[in-house]
Amino acid sequence: MTSKDRSFLPDAGLEYALELLRNVPAAAAGLPQDLPQQGIGEIASLDLLSGHVLGEATQLGSSVALAHMDPPTPWITWAMSLWNASLNQNLLHESSSPFATQAETTVIRWLAPYFGMGGGHFCAGSTIANLTGIWAARDAAGIRKVVASEVAHLSVAKACRLLGLELIEVPVDGRGRLDVNAVPDLNDACLVLTAGTTATGSIDPLELAGTARWTHVDAAWAGPLRLSGRYAHLLDGIERADSVAVSAHKWFFQPKDSAIVMFRELEAANAAIGFGSGYLAKPNIGVQSSRSAAAIPLLATLLAWGQEGVVSRLDHLMEVAQRLAIAITASPHLELWGEPETAVTVFRPTGCSIEEFLARTPTGMLSSAVVGEQLWVRSVAANPMVDIDAAIADILTAAELGQRIE
Repeated sequence: MTSKDRSFLPDAGLEYALELLRNVPAAAAGLPQDLPQQGIGEIASLDLLSGHVLGEATQLGSSVALAHMDPPTPWITWAMSLWNASLNQNLLHESSSPFATQAETTVIRWLAPYFGMGGGHFCAGSTIANLTGIWAARDAAGIRKVVASEVAHLSVAKACRLLGLELIEVPVDGRGRLDVNAVPDLNDACLVLTAGTTATGSIDPLELAGTARWTHVDAAWAGPLRLSGRYAHLLDGIERADSVAVSAHKWFFQPKDSAIVMFRELEAANAAIGFGSGYLAKPNIGVQSSRSAAAIPLLATLLAWGQEGVVSRLDHLMEVAQRLAIAITASPHLELWGEPETAVTVFRPTGCSIEEFLARTPTGMLSSAVVGEQLWVRSVAANPMVDIDAAIADILTAAELGQRIE
């Protein structure tokens, strides 16, 4: 007789979990200090954790959330994540992930042409995607050093340390972009260009793509703009890169951990970063061995929204940033660092400290960043549900109050 362990089967508790998601309770008692000897059961665990997990989290879909590059996620990704968790598919073995493998192939086939790439694979974030691209540059093209701007994502420095490569950091110009006049010889180099820097959203001069032995573009933030007829030109030149990284858990609105690394010459790259083994039916490509079915939530989102649905949200967020920049420019109490290039708006108050200013704005609305060795306020338009009129009103009020107090 087959034993039925209810903890591994669909249960009414899933309906209860959904109800808690819809109606989040206040946090109950704290967690035990030590591992319980006796379990309290699934329903009691839901009751204990719901107020903490759901109630104490940062609300990225809040009407005031403009602080970070972490968007809210559409509900269809919640459903796909639940299905994924129930199945636990492993992309390492196609036999244990037949449809999940097909889903990843489909999504890559849909998206890679926007970047001029021949294919690629999913991985857990652009830190791993950047590492993978630079690894391919070393072993497929024989590069000996990496050239990147001084404000490139820290994952580039991590990759260089892990791969034993020299990192040459190039100064940036007044717009936060790699200074083309300071680029060294690229004959034996991997040139890393950033499409959407973390602090300012700046795009490095992509006309440099293809001028090094290998070009890798870190498009973790701005990459999805390639789908937009209105803004795709901002990333012109990316198609000449050898590899591209895009974070799906940023402007594709996916749950973490989800990113894509793509290659122009897929077979050559895969040969350089592939490993075989007696227990594998085919080579394992990339840094990770076991991988989740992260493509399935993105597949569902792309099916539900289509290109137009993705683009309408991206275009809206670009307009949100532009509206904020216009309001900042018009205010006598605020200074704009520069026009937002990819929906990251950097500014500061003129009548009080940034710490005082941030304390007067709603929690989660804004963040701060160091730009050119100075502290600035940073707004990131990653949340399609933000109330930009209310946000602008709060920002202007906080700046005006700081001016009066000063």
